[in-house]
Amino acid sequence: MSHTHSHDHAHHPGQAPHGHSHGPASPHPAQVAPWSILRMTVPARLAAALAVSVGLWGVVWLAMR
Repeated sequence: MSHTHSHDHAHHPGQAPHGHSHGPASPHPAQVAPWSILRMTVPARLAAALAVSVGLWGVVWLAMR
């Protein structure tokens, strides 16, 4: 029993139509990130970590109520 499978780069629902400028074996080119945690200063990273921690503890507190 043989099985064949073909793959094309046709437009699929939920995807924007665009031409592929890369080969089928190479990955998509990198996209520019609107923000990056790696570009944040140390105090900004600590503030972001504190905000996330407070938010998660809030979820825990609400779940325990």
